[in-house]
Amino acid sequence: MRRHYRPIPNHIDMLYMLSTLPASVMPQTKAMVCIENVVASASINQRVDLNLIAKNFVETEYHPDRFPGLVFKLKSPKTTTLIFSSGKMVCTGAKAEDQARKAVQEVVRRLKNGGIPIKNKAETVIQNMVASANLGGKIHLEEAARKLPRSMYEPEQFPGLIHRMPDPKTVILVFSSGKLVCTGAKREGDVYRAVNSLHVMLEEKELMAY
Repeated sequence: MRRHYRPIPNHIDMLYMLSTLPASVMPQTKAMVCIENVVASASINQRVDLNLIAKNFVETEYHPDRFPGLVFKLKSPKTTTLIFSSGKMVCTGAKAEDQARKAVQEVVRRLKNGGIPIKNKAETVIQNMVASANLGGKIHLEEAARKLPRSMYEPEQFPGLIHRMPDPKTVILVFSSGKLVCTGAKREGDVYRAVNSLHVMLEEKELMAY
């Protein structure tokens, strides 16, 4: 399946990011960012009968002898939601914050329409976002391991450098190809800001080759 990479936004997010950077420093290339997965937790603050849900919905999977949660899959938005008898849920597979929230709402709507007694609205919280990015150039990882703070590089164990960014609080896997994997963000804007901040840092320390 073809990935749809998006450049860092040029409007509100970009204005916010630029305000946090030194005026004299701008990356030579524009990072291409793709949100791969949004993980959201939710709760309807009441108990639910998973056996009844499994009976009423053929698209679900429920094997309590192997796993305590019921699996509810949606085709649109394409997501998987784990539902527990406590009324708590975990939604994965969304490609954006609003998509994750809509998926939870859609699951609750279908449950209600399918005869499952639900009194409360779902409270949804974004827990983690995973994004890939391409900086458009090569990265000198061995030198980066020496120059970048809060970084670890052990090529005999893993081919990428692990960089821990305190603000926004994220963990970024950095590869020599110029590709990144960013995890830990809870807002899309934080993904873009983390990628852009690292990009600027790599250029400042002359660790990029175009």
